[in-house]
Amino acid sequence: MEKPGNIVILLMFLSCFFYGFGGQTTGAQSLPDEAQSCLECHNSHGLKVSFQNNESKEAFVNSDAFKTSVHASFGCTGCHPEFSKDNHPERIFSSKEQYASKSAMVCRQCHTDTMLKAKPVHAILLSEEIKEVVCTDCHGAHTITSVAGGQSVASEKQFCLGCHRHNIALLMRNSETVSLKVDFQALNTSVHAKLSCFDCHFGFSSSDHPKRSFKSVREFSIANANACRRCHFDKYTKTLDSVHYSKLSQGNLNAPVCTDCHSSHAVTHAKAGKVKVAHMCEKCHASIYSSYASSVHGKALLTEQNEDVPVCVDCHSVHSIQDTRTLSYREKVPDTCGRCHSNKALMKKYGLNSEVVNSYLEDFHGVTLKLYRQQAGASSTTERRSIATCVDCHGVHNITTTKGANKNLLKARLAKQCQQCHEGATERFPDAWLSHYEPTLANAPLVFSIKLMYKYFIPFMLIGLVLQILLHVWRYIMYR
Repeated sequence: MEKPGNIVILLMFLSCFFYGFGGQTTGAQSLPDEAQSCLECHNSHGLKVSFQNNESKEAFVNSDAFKTSVHASFGCTGCHPEFSKDNHPERIFSSKEQYASKSAMVCRQCHTDTMLKAKPVHAILLSEEIKEVVCTDCHGAHTITSVAGGQSVASEKQFCLGCHRHNIALLMRNSETVSLKVDFQALNTSVHAKLSCFDCHFGFSSSDHPKRSFKSVREFSIANANACRRCHFDKYTKTLDSVHYSKLSQGNLNAPVCTDCHSSHAVTHAKAGKVKVAHMCEKCHASIYSSYASSVHGKALLTEQNEDVPVCVDCHSVHSIQDTRTLSYREKVPDTCGRCHSNKALMKKYGLNSEVVNSYLEDFHGVTLKLYRQQAGASSTTERRSIATCVDCHGVHNITTTKGANKNLLKARLAKQCQQCHEGATERFPDAWLSHYEPTLANAPLVFSIKLMYKYFIPFMLIGLVLQILLHVWRYIMYR
C-alpha cells in the first residue's frame, strides 16, 4: 500500500502538469472567474452594440475559441479594464470603424510602436498611418492565435485580408501607386479559391512580410506574374515562343503577361466564354476588336451570343501567339480557316459549303502555295507572299458575308487583290474565276453544263474506244 505522502506528491505533480504548463500552450485554458462571469451573457447570440450611423455589431464571444486564445489568461479586464461585473458603462461611437479603432488601441499598452516596427509588415502600416487597418483585423479580438515560431493562424486568407480588404496601396519609386486591396468574394469564386495566399506570394507568411521596392506599377505587375510559372510551367514555356514574350524581352514592358489576361485574384477558367476572351484582347487591340465586332464572325458572337464562330484565340492560339507578319503564319492561313470551314457538321448547321477550303487547295492558287511550302527556301519570299490566301480575298478581321449587299464590296476587294499579280485586271476580272466554289446552274450555268457534259462524254468516249479495240481484235482473230 502506497504511503499518503507519495499520493500527495503525485497529485501535486499532475496538477502542475495540467494547469501550470497548460497556460504556455495554445490549447484550452481555464478562464478567470471574472471572464466566466462575463461569458454568462456574451457567450450567447443576440447582444448587439449600436452606433450613431445605424450600424451595429454583435457582442458575442465564443467561449471555446476564447479559451484557446493566447490572451485567455488575461481574462476580460486585462483588455477591458473599465468593465467589471458590477460596472458596465455605456459608450457611444459614431460608427463600427471608430469602435474597432478605439478598441484596438488597447493593444498598444503592451505592444509598443518599437516592438511593432521590428516586423516589416507592422512597420509599413505604422509608417503609412493606414487608419483603416487595426490590430484586430489581422489577429482577431477574442481568438488571437500566436503567429510566432511558424504556428499557423485559424484562417490564412482572413489573416491576410485583415489588411488587404482595405484601400491600402504600395508606393513605387516613380511615385506611382498600386492598390493592394483584394476582393474576397472574387478571390473565393476564382479557380484558385482552394489555394492559400502564400502559394503564390512565396516569401510571405504570417510572421514574415518582406518589404519590396519597384520602379513602376508595370514592373510590379511583371514581377508578380512570374509566380504563375511555378504551377503552369507548360503554359509558360509556350509563351517563350510568342510575339508577346518577344516584345517583352526586347524591353517593351507594355507586352501582356499572365495577369494582364487572367487577372491576379479573380482568375476564371480559360474557357469561361468567347465573349470574355474577345474583350480581354480588346484591352490592347482596340482597333482590331472594333473591326472584328463589325465582321460576320463578330456580329454573330456579340449580338447573337453564337459561340460556334471563331474568336481571337481560335486563329492566333492562346499562349504561343505567332507574329502574323511572318511568312510561315501566312502560309498556314488555309489550315486555320479549314478548322471550321472543313467541318461538315458545323457547315451543314449553317447551310455553308464544307468543301471551300479543299477546292481552294486544288485550284492554281492552292496548288502553287502547296508547292512553295514543300520547296521552302527554293523560292523567294516575294514570290511566296504573292500567292493569294483566304485573308487576301475575304479580309482578316473585317470578314464579310459573300451574299447580299456585301457582294459588291467583296468583288471590289477581289479586283484590287488580283491587280497585285495580274496587271490591268478590271473589276470584271474575278468573274472569270470561279474561285473555290463549285459551279452550279445558278451561279455558272455555262461552266456547269460543260462540266456535266464532260462528266458523261469522256466516259462514253473511253468506253467506245475500248469497244473499238475489242472489235478489231475479234475481227483479226476471226479472219486470220
